[in-house]
Amino acid sequence: MFGRRKKNEAAHEPAEDTELADEAAVSDEADGEEAADGRRLTLPPAPRPDGPWDASEVKDPAEGRVDLGGLFVPGVEGMELRVEVAGDAIVAATVVLQDSAVQLQAFAAPKNEGIWGEVREEIASGITQQGGVIDEVEGPLGWELRAQVPVQLPDGTNGVQVVRFVGVDGPRWFLRGVISGQGAVQPQAAGVLEHIFLDTVVIRGDAPMAPRDPIVLKLPDDAQMVPDGVQQEPAEGSRFGGGVDRLERGPETTEIR
Repeated sequence: MFGRRKKNEAAHEPAEDTELADEAAVSDEADGEEAADGRRLTLPPAPRPDGPWDASEVKDPAEGRVDLGGLFVPGVEGMELRVEVAGDAIVAATVVLQDSAVQLQAFAAPKNEGIWGEVREEIASGITQQGGVIDEVEGPLGWELRAQVPVQLPDGTNGVQVVRFVGVDGPRWFLRGVISGQGAVQPQAAGVLEHIFLDTVVIRGDAPMAPRDPIVLKLPDDAQMVPDGVQQEPAEGSRFGGGVDRLERGPETTEIR
């Protein structure tokens, strides 16, 4: 079920003139991101007073963050950092912290239009077609999808995995996060992952990119790729020693189209 929950809205007084009425109508549509006929509105990016950040908004993106090229990801004590690939390109990074994780993936976006509303619809449609359940709610990071995705359990039986899809539109970019594990079901476990998402810096660059093209990432200069499932002790003296235990290649991902 693809539901929407909205904040309670007080009744509006009649507008005194046409200009005020038009402004009120636009405001009402923007609050719900949906026109009267049910179509999703394409809105400009909303303000981001708490992040995620554009490169132009941060004095030193590398301060306290891991340089992945297109993303600077905050370092947190005890976390593992995994990179994920599509073809030969690194397109996503996943931060694993105890029994929770957040996948970060950045895309190019139009200059004056946000794409998160459309992306939410596409994600919701794909999951419901697989038999999953979707709920659209306004959470700590804005509008998000909370999904119950069908999965096969290790014993071969069918079950569900709860995940949260969050997203923020920035200037010519869009950052998506997928929170899984305990962080998807327990607010206490989600706090650090939400902080990581909000404190991430996106490096869009000036090169022409089609909307929804993934912003390609890179490995840090002093990082070593570790195959999935191989344990490795953190190297002494590494600048990731206080926050990132290892870098490894995770499952391959595909672009959102």
